[in-house]
Amino acid sequence: MEFIREMTVPLPRGQVFAFFADAVNLERITPPELKFHILTPTPIAMRPGALIDYELSLFGVRFKWCSEITVWEPETRFVDIQVRGPYAEWVHTHTFEAVPGGTRIRDHVLYRLPFAPIGNIALPVVRAQLRRIFDYREAATWRLVAE
Repeated sequence: MEFIREMTVPLPRGQVFAFFADAVNLERITPPELKFHILTPTPIAMRPGALIDYELSLFGVRFKWCSEITVWEPETRFVDIQVRGPYAEWVHTHTFEAVPGGTRIRDHVLYRLPFAPIGNIALPVVRAQLRRIFDYREAATWRLVAE
């Protein structure tokens, strides 16, 4: 499955990338009901191979998730993959493009649900949840990058 979200903010690419490069900000742009908390001591040195452990609640179930940064291109893009978590596969590419008037942020997520094909019954619920999470993330990003 694939999920894509784009937004443009009126700030320079370097400033926007720096905001997303700080893993602590992920807590700030995640809906509170997910009870997202980074377990890895901060600050985290972001680079290929960096591992980030966190915990969150999804559909009322508390679990741990581990992401690995597999691509790190400052001010341009980074990719995190789920090493451990609820999905059979999760690859999240974050890209940052300078555009007239600011920076375009693009989230591209490739994911696969566990227990396919039976697990795919939950796909409409998961898609709705992803849209809701990224709606919140977009609104929070607008609020926080403007600080």
